[in-house]
Amino acid sequence: MTDSIRHDHGLARGLTNYGDAKFSLYLRRSFASSMGYSRELLDRPVVGICYAGGGFNNCHRLMPELIEAVKRGVLSAGALPIEFPTISLGEVFLVPTSLKFRNLMSMDVEEMIRAQPMDAVVLIGGCDKTVPAQLMGAASADLPAIQLVTGPMSTSRHQGERLGACTDCRRFWARYRAGELTEGEIDAVEPRLASTAGTCAVMGTASTMASLSEALGMMPAGAAAVPAVDASRLRIAEETGRIAVTLIGSERRPSQIINQKSLENALRVLLAIGGSTNAVIHLAAIAGRLGLEFDQINQLSDTTPVLVDLKPTGLHYMEDLAAAGGIPAVMRELKGLLHLDCVTVTGETVGDRIESAGKWVDRTVIRGIKEPIQPSGALVMLFGNLAPGGAIIKRSAGDPRLFEREGRCVVFTSLDDLAARIDDPDLDVTPDDFLVLQNAGPQSAAAMPEAGYLPIPKKLARNGVKDMVRISDARMSGTAFGTVVLHVTPDTASGGPLAFVQNGDRIRLSVRERRLDLLVAATELERRRSVFAGSPAPASTRGYGWLYDNFITQANEGCDFAFLKRDGPPSPR
Repeated sequence: MTDSIRHDHGLARGLTNYGDAKFSLYLRRSFASSMGYSRELLDRPVVGICYAGGGFNNCHRLMPELIEAVKRGVLSAGALPIEFPTISLGEVFLVPTSLKFRNLMSMDVEEMIRAQPMDAVVLIGGCDKTVPAQLMGAASADLPAIQLVTGPMSTSRHQGERLGACTDCRRFWARYRAGELTEGEIDAVEPRLASTAGTCAVMGTASTMASLSEALGMMPAGAAAVPAVDASRLRIAEETGRIAVTLIGSERRPSQIINQKSLENALRVLLAIGGSTNAVIHLAAIAGRLGLEFDQINQLSDTTPVLVDLKPTGLHYMEDLAAAGGIPAVMRELKGLLHLDCVTVTGETVGDRIESAGKWVDRTVIRGIKEPIQPSGALVMLFGNLAPGGAIIKRSAGDPRLFEREGRCVVFTSLDDLAARIDDPDLDVTPDDFLVLQNAGPQSAAAMPEAGYLPIPKKLARNGVKDMVRISDARMSGTAFGTVVLHVTPDTASGGPLAFVQNGDRIRLSVRERRLDLLVAATELERRRSVFAGSPAPASTRGYGWLYDNFITQANEGCDFAFLKRDGPPSPR
């Protein structure tokens, strides 16, 4: 019976310890038989299907269909598919923010891959933090893995206008705040903004991470942009299942696919697609899990043009990118800048993929490298006495007229302070001021929410002001836009220089020089530092909250837990 069964694959892997390995396998197969599997199936290698479904995640509504399609692919290739759930992070359903729970999900993914008997794993995610959490967990477990995403929403229509979440959500809300829309009009557009299953319809964080997963080589070519409701999404899922079987016993593990060269390829694609600033945090975290360097953004940005014309910085949507040629077409334009010898999960190199991709491209969506939308990359890291560890700005989403200037600070000390005063008609603020938000970084009680897209004060918005310089240690949704400086490091709560900014101070911003400086004398800064009382102590005394408070790292390290990084320090901060 059990003597003839291989103990290095399938259900015979990683036997539960009862002190008798043959009994452990006998018991496991007995219990597995209760699920109706034949002996022939029980002898096959196993492909795990790690999925992040749940009722609090609208982006993943069609995940059951994807699971069944993956199963078809696995069975057709001769293995046994077994699905298992993990934590699911629905972006708008979590408090204080989904980023706080990304590391928890990554630990769930890592440990369930490691603890359960599987020879390869398919990762099914979609919503913003789910894909990075899965890639982080898979990188740490280092079992052969392949990524599948749910795909973006399709667009909708409202009064003759084409709409898609969530850039258009923010555009309509800004109009409402400015008094251009009535209560009835904003209510009428609400159900039209997100009207299908899938992730946000624009180049937000979810679509960015899907694109970067493809650029890294962790998913099939052309799989990032296909809409969730398109039948091709199911065919991609089926093919993903077949590919997963070919990974069994191979060296195509995450640690081999995601390396210094493929990480650089992903950064090039991020800069060319005008992707989300959040991706910088997630890529830094993935790099940290594998001991890779992550300090090349400015160097690559100087030589990588913006090629993709998608919202929030352009005109089109993700379904248009899919129809225009997808990420393979983008990578073909970047061919001279990429490491073409990087191997992908399919066994092809990046160069192979580019050569085999379709040649037709819609140039209204994907520009040629000689006719770019912008000659240099979408994102820039800023450094200076206000951000010794760096900050980031998405210049492709900002107003170039605001990139080189000095401004007076209007400071909000917390999210509560912002909410209480931003629309006060007596707020002392002008369009030339810099709005500064403190205590919204990773070590704050707010846990680095997507609050960096500070609203334009209502009294200015109603006078036609559309953009201002905004600075914080918070994040910003990938679907947002504006001249917004984010991820100021170290953050306020850890005693970084941002903590010492006061109303009336002046800050100098220079995107050209990559600088962000507080124009306060060093002696005065030192005086403020000496009397700084510190941010409120973390409130958590137990459980995951305590773990987060004690081990979270700064934005430039990916906001991962120190002990989860390769060779990371075990002690709490």
